[in-house]
Amino acid sequence: MPVSWFLLSLALGRSPVVVSLEKLMEPQDTARCSLGLSCHLWDGDVLCLPGSIESAPGPVLVPTRLQTELVLRCPQETDCALCVRVVVQLSVHGHWEEPEEAGKSDSELQESRNASLQAQVVLSFQAYPIARCALLEVQVPADLVQPGHSVGSAVFDCFKAGLGAEVQIWSYTKPRYQKELNLTQQLPDCRGLEVRDSIQSCWALPWLNVSADGDNVLLILDVSEEQDFGLLVYLDRVQGLKHLWYKNLTGPQNITLNHTDLVPCLCIQVWALEPDDAERTSFCPFRKDPRAHRNLWHIARLRVLSPGRWQLDAPCSLLAKVALCWQAPDQSPCQPLVPPMLQENVTVNEPQEFLSVKDHPNLCVQESEQSALRIRVKVKSHAMVSTWEKVQLQECLWADSLGPFKDDMLLVEMKSGLNNTSVCALEPSGCTPLPSMASTRAARLGEQLLQDFRSHQCMQLWNESDLGSLWACPMDKYIHKRWVLVWLACLLLAAALFFFLLLKKDRRKVAPGARRALLLHSADGAGYERLVGALASALSQMPLSVAVDLWSRRECQQWLQLQTVGFGPHDALAAWLSCVLPDFLQGRVTGRYVGVYFDGLLHPDSVPALFRVAPLFSLPSQLPAFLDALQRGRSRSPGRPADRVERVAQALLSALDNCTSSSEAPGYCEEWDLGPGPERE
Repeated sequence: MPVSWFLLSLALGRSPVVVSLEKLMEPQDTARCSLGLSCHLWDGDVLCLPGSIESAPGPVLVPTRLQTELVLRCPQETDCALCVRVVVQLSVHGHWEEPEEAGKSDSELQESRNASLQAQVVLSFQAYPIARCALLEVQVPADLVQPGHSVGSAVFDCFKAGLGAEVQIWSYTKPRYQKELNLTQQLPDCRGLEVRDSIQSCWALPWLNVSADGDNVLLILDVSEEQDFGLLVYLDRVQGLKHLWYKNLTGPQNITLNHTDLVPCLCIQVWALEPDDAERTSFCPFRKDPRAHRNLWHIARLRVLSPGRWQLDAPCSLLAKVALCWQAPDQSPCQPLVPPMLQENVTVNEPQEFLSVKDHPNLCVQESEQSALRIRVKVKSHAMVSTWEKVQLQECLWADSLGPFKDDMLLVEMKSGLNNTSVCALEPSGCTPLPSMASTRAARLGEQLLQDFRSHQCMQLWNESDLGSLWACPMDKYIHKRWVLVWLACLLLAAALFFFLLLKKDRRKVAPGARRALLLHSADGAGYERLVGALASALSQMPLSVAVDLWSRRECQQWLQLQTVGFGPHDALAAWLSCVLPDFLQGRVTGRYVGVYFDGLLHPDSVPALFRVAPLFSLPSQLPAFLDALQRGRSRSPGRPADRVERVAQALLSALDNCTSSSEAPGYCEEWDLGPGPERE
């Protein structure tokens, strides 16, 4: 009795139970159909060319389900081979055309409806290194043709396969009216079937056991001594097998594999080198190994091929889903856009893209690992029990072409009815409904965001009429408003600080320390200017900050004569005289101003009466009193007072001698007369 694949899969667990298989004595392939149908198998194989999907012209026959059974094909009693029987369930697809659509008379339509249906059903089979396609012609009588109903099944015997091989089976019709059916299964080896006496290759087949060797994996090949066998290590991928390495060995052998090299699709194939057509046994022991799955995700790479296009590179197929997410500039976790968008299955090593999504720098793609039949501990979007997900890879599709992340708010528009929509703002804490009384950023700007959304100031990134849409709303203007207040506060703070420093500066003017001195003199010749310069240089050696300026004698006399009528010379002279005069008129002279004239150059009565209210000193004869007046209430310069007087006096005497002994024109050292007074001699 044939054994169904489902029951056989349960029997081949970690402790396989030996089961017997039906034996087929016919050496050739055959086909048969269920009651009421007729079948015919074409001789030989056909080309495996599915073609594109076409529209059905009316009711057509299509495959709707695939099943397999394991049998033995035995030309001789003890010379059998493992074979896969394929059972295809067939149904009627499409509907009859109405008379006005077909353009036929009622009699012609009735005749076509009374005709039987015929279909060419292709069965494609692949099990490395075997690839075959068989063609069955199936006919269904008119009385069984009911659109949308099953009409029966067709059985094909059989595709020869190797023990332990992985087989892939497809079924479709020619022409093709729908997506082809497919089925992938792992066949058992000699250990799980009662075939050792029937399949000669099982008599001396190398056996392979896998055991742990610390962190590594040990392959133990149970082969009799001196027996030669072949060993192939390969990757069983959807795109085809990839050989990693091959060796001819002599048994027994132990081979160590590094644990970092393990991936779920890593397989080992062994066979005896004699006879040449010896059965090959394939093992893929790491398909459910947790270490292999961790390594696979560690090796996998998510690459951006071009703006909006990406590809997942991995050595094996991945049980994973892909979805878009929204990455905020603050580097918080990328928020999945599910719902309203749906997750999609991942096909590795093939370019992918989201065709209906507009580009935005904050849109990224996430690859999430999925494992079935586990209780989910941590869920990214919503709770589930049947599936466990973990985000493994993430890349932003437009980061290189559109620049850094934008401070945009993503609004999610959900549609729950014909005219019923709701809007929420995606934030790290979730999707905040708008408007909302929450304390989040989006809630505080809820009314403004809704106004931007309704006035089409937001950019639509994605739209699905039945699910919803996504909108990116710029937040720059709200940030600018906030920064205006911040800058205003900063300016007020700066003004207050500046006012405080001014007050502090005024206080420092009366505090002990260096005093500032302004020397104002007339331009009465180069010798006289050198004399004033010698005085300024000597005073600067003391704790004084000395500045020197000069005036014009004639302009100053005019100003002193005309100052009562409110106008004067429009130059620097007017500026400093206007600043100095109020102090003299209001009696604020003491401690602020002193007058100086040089011995032998000016009589004290020549100083204008207005300025004689200030202390007046003749230099260098009254130098000690002059220096004491300058530093009254201030810190003294280092050294003894007599030393200071001597230094300044020497500088002045030398300059004064040069001035009085000069042979230049008269008036070379003449000092300026500030106003009416006795004539100088």
